[in-house]
Amino acid sequence: MALRKLGKDPESKDGGSPTVYLDDRTDNYLVQGWKVLDQERLAQMNIPQHETVVEIPRRMVQFFEEMKRGERTDV
Repeated sequence: MALRKLGKDPESKDGGSPTVYLDDRTDNYLVQGWKVLDQERLAQMNIPQHETVVEIPRRMVQFFEEMKRGERTDV
């Protein structure tokens, strides 16, 4: 599996999460973020048992947009 790190949250303390990756093999994004535990918000979604929800700040969308335009941002 060839994961490429597209970008980390520029405001993350200690260089931690969230982080956005692209799997070159499957052409899927992988998102590392904060696990959503808020039952009120989770109740508003239909989440199958084999899935989970993570949260990332809006500023992270820039990394998806760069890939959409064909730009590479290997970090």
